[in-house]
Parts: sequence; C-alpha cells; structure tokens
Amino acid sequence: MIRLAIAEDHQSLIDGIKLLLEYEDNITIIGTANNGEELLEIVRLKQPNVVITDIRMPKMDGITATKHIKKEFPHTKILAFTMFDQTEAIEQMIDAGASGYILKNSSLKEVLNAIVSVYEGNTYFDVNINTNVLQVDSSSKKKGLLTNRQVEILELVAQGKTSREIATQLFIGIRTVETHRKNMIRILGLRGKGELMRYALDKKYRF
Repeated sequence: MIRLAIAEDHQSLIDGIKLLLEYEDNITIIGTANNGEELLEIVRLKQPNVVITDIRMPKMDGITATKHIKKEFPHTKILAFTMFDQTEAIEQMIDAGASGYILKNSSLKEVLNAIVSVYEGNTYFDVNINTNVLQVDSSSKKKGLLTNRQVEILELVAQGKTSREIATQLFIGIRTVETHRKNMIRILGLRGKGELMRYALDKKYRF
C-alpha cells in the first residue's frame, strides 16, 4: 500500500489529486499540507512512503523540507510537483533527495504514474524535462544514468520480449514497464522504442 502525503499551497491542486486517487485501491492519502513545516510534521507523525511536494511554499520550501525528510526518513520517496522547469531548480531537488520531478501542467494520469514509479524505487521525470542535462538519479555518479530496475528491463528488451512478457516475468504492471521504457528513452536521448532495442543490443544488456 502506498501511503501518500501531499504538500501544495494551492488547495485546489490537492483536491484534484485527491479526486484522482479516490478509487486507487493501492494508494491512501494520509495527510495534506499547505507549507513545508506542516509537511514535515505530517511525515514525522504518520511516516508516508511517498511524498508529493511543491518547491515554492510558505514557511519552508520544498527543497528544505525534502532535505529534512530524507535525513530523518531516508526510505521515504519524494516527488517534486511544481511549475518550475529550470535546470537549477530540478537539480536542487535531486540533490536534496527527490526521486522524481513533474510539472503542474502534467496530466493526472502522469501524476499517478509518477507516484507508482517512485514508490517502486525508480526515478521519474516529466516528459517536458530534458534529462540529458541532469544527474537523473542522486546515486547516478556511482551507478550510471539508469536504475537497477531499468537495466533489468533493458536486458529483457534485448531478448526481444514485449512489455506484457516483461511485466509478467518481473511481476509488475504493464503500465509500469511502459513508463520505464519512456523514461529510458528520454534519459538516454533516444527517439523511440526501436532505438531502445538497438541501444540494448549495442550495450549487450542481456543475461
């Protein structure tokens, strides 16, 4: 079960996310906040495993709140939800410990995909963000651009397996596999699924 906390100074956006997730059986919203200080209190009291936070908020901004949360609760996943697409802002959130970054003009479906993706231990970036100029993972200096799960999927892509076959083998949803594919295409600067297959073969991501 994904235990979710939301921090956003516009209550209408919180209400929209709550409506989106109302019928999601595997997600429960355990608290909402309109500033960073309230968010930190919620995290300390209820310990969510995923947090959605805006960057610019009163009393304590999202970057500072993320630093505090990751220091006290390192396993909590943070998803930035903001209007700022500047490289500096994104990198500051990544450096603070965020696992994902989506823009406020994203579809609600993408918000849901992002929540599930970071909960499963992956990185997630809005389709409109150029990840080629970013350190897309706070641990990427040691592990490279792709997460372990993404490398695992690439190995199966190199074997010619479909998204459905990969989902079955890894015990994850097809939607999750497709999200990984899209993220890998963006991260690696590729143009489509065909290029992802060629990349996987060239790099010999296979068992």
